[in-house]
Amino acid sequence: MKLLKIFLTTFTVLMVILLIVFHNSGNSVSYKRRDMPSYNLKMHDIYDAYNSGKSREEIEKEFGAKIVITDTELCEEVINAYANNSLVMDFAPDGEIIGKIIYDDKLDSFNTEKSYFKKRMLIIWSVALIFGYLLMLLVYLFLIKPVREFSKFSNEISKGNLDVKLPIHRGNMFDTFTESFDQMREELKASKEREIEAEKAKKEIMAELSHDINTPVASIQATCEVLDMQLSRREKSSENDDFREKVGMISSKTETISKIMENVLHSTMDELDKIEINVREESSVIIESYFRNLQNYGNIIMENHIPECLVNIDRLRMEQVIDNVVGNSHKYAGTDIHVSFSEVLDIIKNSKEKCEYIKIRIKDDGPGVSEKDLPLITDKYYRSDAAKDKKGYGLGMYLVDMYMKKQGGGIEYYNDNGFVVELLVRKAG
Repeated sequence: MKLLKIFLTTFTVLMVILLIVFHNSGNSVSYKRRDMPSYNLKMHDIYDAYNSGKSREEIEKEFGAKIVITDTELCEEVINAYANNSLVMDFAPDGEIIGKIIYDDKLDSFNTEKSYFKKRMLIIWSVALIFGYLLMLLVYLFLIKPVREFSKFSNEISKGNLDVKLPIHRGNMFDTFTESFDQMREELKASKEREIEAEKAKKEIMAELSHDINTPVASIQATCEVLDMQLSRREKSSENDDFREKVGMISSKTETISKIMENVLHSTMDELDKIEINVREESSVIIESYFRNLQNYGNIIMENHIPECLVNIDRLRMEQVIDNVVGNSHKYAGTDIHVSFSEVLDIIKNSKEKCEYIKIRIKDDGPGVSEKDLPLITDKYYRSDAAKDKKGYGLGMYLVDMYMKKQGGGIEYYNDNGFVVELLVRKAG
């Protein structure tokens, strides 16, 4: 609104200036009367020049008059002179009228005024044209262009593109409006991002639960298989048959649960990038107990006890890490699993700070991982050729790597007469 007032004020001032110019131009025009005594003096000078022998052309050029030699009072040239309001005087250099002296000064004055008026009008027209173009430019910059930008911005917003920013031009009529609208865009973008994050978090939780539920389900199935084998070796009896039937029912139900969770996992596994970790100070003894609870994975040989201290872990995630690593060794190697503990001092990546860790070394006696697969086993969804005939989703080692890093630790793995995984658990303090 302020800018519009400036436009109106400027236009009004220009119109007033033009009005004053027109008015002054009209006042500057005045009627000039002829000075007859001067014309009489010129007439006698013309007589003298004529009598001295000067030609008529020289006299006309010198005195700005036209000499018409005629013996009639109303010849064509004289009639035209009267029609143009010219001054006509008798030409009688020897006392006898032999023609007429004609002064066309009024026509010359009119032509001069006409030329001067045209020049002034051209200047005024040029000024008005320049101001008009300038006014149109200002209207475009401060009115039309912001409206076009706003129209383009609205189209992008309607398409769901909330990253495009609306240019805010200070001083135009829409500065406050565009600023408020851009703030609304920021709020919509933030709200959409929160919605996406919330949806992603839900999917991550579902994917995580699906994967983790499959682990105990697999343990139950393995236990059922062991019980079934033991019962088949015993003597047949109605009691054993009844027990075997119940074990078979449990195994069947776990297989159903496994298939259901597999479907849930496949529907959400693309949203596994963000899983919340709650790291707390816990006793290191808890970690050793996790291994002792995994006897269904075969013979786990504890070569020493873990050093007692406080470590920074998420108990649930740490249990999942150990379950995944030991479960993989049992699935792919099928040998005894050796576990040892030690204390190490290592440097945190991207930092010069040295930290104390508990190193957990987990080793099987299997063939190990092929050299081409070794660098890829922590990639999400990656499954080696050796895993093609095994159940799984290629997420076990990916989750191990992610969980350990989010707990402030790390993981290393290599082949050494078997496959070796070393987990670094950061000490508290």
